[in-house]
Amino acid sequence: MASHVSPPPRVLVVDDTDSIRLLMRTNFELEGWTVLEAADGLECLDVVVDTRPDLITIDVVMPRMDGLDTIRALRSNPHTHDIPVVVVTTQAQAYDLQRGRDLGVEAYVTKPFDPCDLVATVREVLELSRASAS
Repeated sequence: MASHVSPPPRVLVVDDTDSIRLLMRTNFELEGWTVLEAADGLECLDVVVDTRPDLITIDVVMPRMDGLDTIRALRSNPHTHDIPVVVVTTQAQAYDLQRGRDLGVEAYVTKPFDPCDLVATVREVLELSRASAS
């Protein structure tokens, strides 16, 4: 009897800072996750169409299209509205957190972050997402 093994989750990391993307990619790949990258919101929207990731981590402050506008665009599209989003940003005032909640983000991690805490947060959101999908 063959057991069904889920493919590794695909996580899209959206951040305009190369070193942050590298840090996140390295830690996520250690978990066995497939990592995709985008340097801003517009690139994120392009990558999402082609890949349909299981989760998106996104910074708020980015050129061309910021994270909040990107999340609005994702939430308004029927093909992407249900992809879980974890905001990873320096923008951590109560007002910022409320704006994230209003957009329906699943979690909020502030920079600088402990990579272990970030991985634990993303793992928890992925598990909740998979549990609600089954």
